[in-house]
Amino acid sequence: MQSHRNHGGALAGVFVLLLPVLFPSLFTSHASPSIFSEWNAPKPMHLRLLNSALQQQDSQGKQSDPWTPLPDEGWKPCLDCSNSPSLPTNSQGYLQVFLDGGLNQQRMGICDAVAVAKILNATLVIPYFEVNLVWQDSSSFGDIFDVDHFIDVLKDDISIVKELPEDFSWSTRRYYATRIRATRIKNAPVHASANWYQENVSPILESYGIAAIAPFSHRLAFDNLPMDIQRLRCKVNFKALSFVPHIRALGDALISRLRYPPGQSEALGSNYLREVTDVVDRQGPGKFVVLHLRFDKDMAAHSACDFGGGKAEELALAKYRQVMWQGRVLNSKFTDEELRNQGRCPLTPEEIGLLLAALGFDSNTRLYLASHKVYGGEARLSTLRKLFPLMEDKKSLASAEEKAQIKGKASLLAAVDYYVGMHSDIFISASPGNMHNAMVGHRTIKNLKTIRPNMALLGQLFLNNSMGWSEFQQAVVEGHQNRQGQIRIRNPEQSIYTYPAPDCMCRG
Repeated sequence: MQSHRNHGGALAGVFVLLLPVLFPSLFTSHASPSIFSEWNAPKPMHLRLLNSALQQQDSQGKQSDPWTPLPDEGWKPCLDCSNSPSLPTNSQGYLQVFLDGGLNQQRMGICDAVAVAKILNATLVIPYFEVNLVWQDSSSFGDIFDVDHFIDVLKDDISIVKELPEDFSWSTRRYYATRIRATRIKNAPVHASANWYQENVSPILESYGIAAIAPFSHRLAFDNLPMDIQRLRCKVNFKALSFVPHIRALGDALISRLRYPPGQSEALGSNYLREVTDVVDRQGPGKFVVLHLRFDKDMAAHSACDFGGGKAEELALAKYRQVMWQGRVLNSKFTDEELRNQGRCPLTPEEIGLLLAALGFDSNTRLYLASHKVYGGEARLSTLRKLFPLMEDKKSLASAEEKAQIKGKASLLAAVDYYVGMHSDIFISASPGNMHNAMVGHRTIKNLKTIRPNMALLGQLFLNNSMGWSEFQQAVVEGHQNRQGQIRIRNPEQSIYTYPAPDCMCRG
């Protein structure tokens, strides 16, 4: 049964809106912490479980080994489109796409753009990245991905150009922003069919020699497509998209520092980037987990869940919802208990720490935190750090010189995290999202362990305040036995980028 979380009626709603005016310090996240600040360290929400987890990690009791690799299920990547027709001699025209969203949403858009160009027999212009309203990052395709590698890998599948010829140089983002243009397609439906593109975009290509699709995000269906188109999408995602050399180099340096931790007195410097590959450790490389926390203010506010931050946090998130979405957030119609029972609440740093501890990870686990910005900052992370004191991130691992290369560039920061995540022993995300979905599919191709939290189960377990540690741990282990990267066959409407089998993987 649905119930409204705010029971004070319209008057209370007006009061919430007036609070930032009456008490502006309540809503200034940069202010120093006070008793009214949403940035105060919240009390642990699950103190009983936390104390038990800490005691277990201090003991020498034998736990299950969470590092056991996935068994080989006999699947392998099948990315080549051997049955597809050869590259046509004559192109129907130039196809432009304008990609919105964050890096991983743009990544999937690139794959779809290549597939649409193939369907239309068009020449693809290197996709244009829109400036994201949240991240404010103006990075281009070439700032993140190796353009020459991209073109070379796909040269037998479609024609790709880095920029339009002079005759079409007028076709820019600014040109389409000023008024309605005949060459721009604004109405491409979400998950459009191949026939839709042939019926609606092909005539524009034939008439003008160019077609620009904006917006272009999730604009190609996952079902009822030829096998060669499906495999082409996977070929783009898993083979053609390679990060530029300096992102790979920085990623390799961070990975090596995680596997071969430098001594406490050893300073990081530019020479470390070149020397790190020569490090020899008698015990061999160490293992590490990449955790995509995904607990920023946007996520916390949109979820409409209670994260234990008290009245100041509740008011701050309510104000954020009002500013960003005029308060129209579907989840706000439910109580916190209902949301948790449905698995709709992102895991807090405390909760993801308890999950990892229950799965057998101990205080010696090296944890790499892949997150843009954690809501609540270090205060919110403190509980997770108690459980896993060897927690690192880009800031702690990279030198000042290396950090300067990616400072203020959300997409480059995300690219580094993605690269490190693809080379980790285990990847886990605190809640589903574009990075989670992309990593699940990419690591499936390589048969790498990827833990998918059972959100509904965990929500119910965390609501049980009387549950002891052994019962909690048993429920967590049993509930995640088949959620660690095993092959899952894609349903017709599911994303091929998250579930590449059986379209882009072969058995035997």
